[in-house]
Amino acid sequence: MSCIVWNCRGLGNQLAVQELADVVQAKAPVVMFLAKTLADEAKLVYVKDRIHFDKKFFVQRINKGGGLVIYWKNDLLIDVVSSSLNHIDVIINKDIEASWHFTGFFSEPETHKRHESWDLLHNLYHQNSLPWMCAGDFNEILKQSEKLRGRIRPPGQMQLFRDRLDECGLMDISFKGSPFTWSKHYSIGILIWERLDRAVLSYEWFSKYPGTRVDHVDSTTSDHKILWIE
Repeated sequence: MSCIVWNCRGLGNQLAVQELADVVQAKAPVVMFLAKTLADEAKLVYVKDRIHFDKKFFVQRINKGGGLVIYWKNDLLIDVVSSSLNHIDVIINKDIEASWHFTGFFSEPETHKRHESWDLLHNLYHQNSLPWMCAGDFNEILKQSEKLRGRIRPPGQMQLFRDRLDECGLMDISFKGSPFTWSKHYSIGILIWERLDRAVLSYEWFSKYPGTRVDHVDSTTSDHKILWIE
């Protein structure tokens, strides 16, 4: 089983939809979480059909910004537990032995609001004791080596993220590909790279699925790489 998680930065561009379709064909995920869809429901239905998924649950965009969606195939049973502008939380295959907890996450982009996202993470932790995967764009790094160029990240800012993951029993996992998942090119000629996107897993997950890994897949239509989680 595999999942795709991606901050797609908008599905209005047909090239982005085509790139998504190509990745789905190559990687064959059964669950997919997209952040910043910038799309209305009609567009999300079109994308669902284009990539040959069966069901969806979405969080409506605000004006022309934001928007989250999760797609899945019919052979999965998915119960949506909660959602907000920053997350979609589901139980997959509820009440059977192979059930697990998945959260698609999009942290607050504004630093002064980031604590709200960490509080949300803490609340989700207390929902159940199933194996838990939380993946998405956390808009934060864990250590300075996850950033290339630009201003030094304040240590206390990263520590808050590390502390919350520790409190929730969530561990970062190994990955293949570029060490960074997001880039921004400034007009003065500086290209900054950061690892903002990741999957974190609970101890229960590791004990049940110890071989889980993430591939950072290049994207030509978004400034975020695609996470392919096996």
